[in-house]
Amino acid sequence: MQSTGFSLVPNRQRHLKWAALDRLEHWLMVICGLTLAAFSTSVVFDIITRTIGRPWLWLQEVTSTFFVYGIFIGAAVASRRNEHLYLTALSDALTGRTRTIVEIIIRIVILGVASAMVIFGYQNFLRGFGSFRMPSMTPIASLYAAIPISGALIVLFTIEQLINGIKNGFEHPADPFGGH
Repeated sequence: MQSTGFSLVPNRQRHLKWAALDRLEHWLMVICGLTLAAFSTSVVFDIITRTIGRPWLWLQEVTSTFFVYGIFIGAAVASRRNEHLYLTALSDALTGRTRTIVEIIIRIVILGVASAMVIFGYQNFLRGFGSFRMPSMTPIASLYAAIPISGALIVLFTIEQLINGIKNGFEHPADPFGGH
């Protein structure tokens, strides 16, 4: 089940992943990097323009947009990489059937939270067309869209891990170099 080409997935997690989603993870990581760079750049420009007495007020909107999308897309990527919303200390200490049960329970909880993000995030997104960001008058829904998008990605990645974990086991193969 090893993927061909470049993959961000560590070998110890490969048994929980579908190679078909590796490219999606790659592009989400690229988007996270771009949003971080854009967020940082817009903060610098905001500081500079305010310091010279010529503030660009729209920069605060740009900054908050990159921040929000970076956080929510990053949360989705982190869930695929088992680096977010995941209680590794508890499950890594267990083996066998007990570990499988705990891993399934953890992922069901994550699935519930992600589903709530999709449902309530979408409702909030729709309501966001009645409120506007200043000074651009862009509907605030443009920010709220990140919530259900992130939730849907987390649902996808959690289902991927549940199916593969039940099929292949949740315990990762031993690392010959002693790492996790």
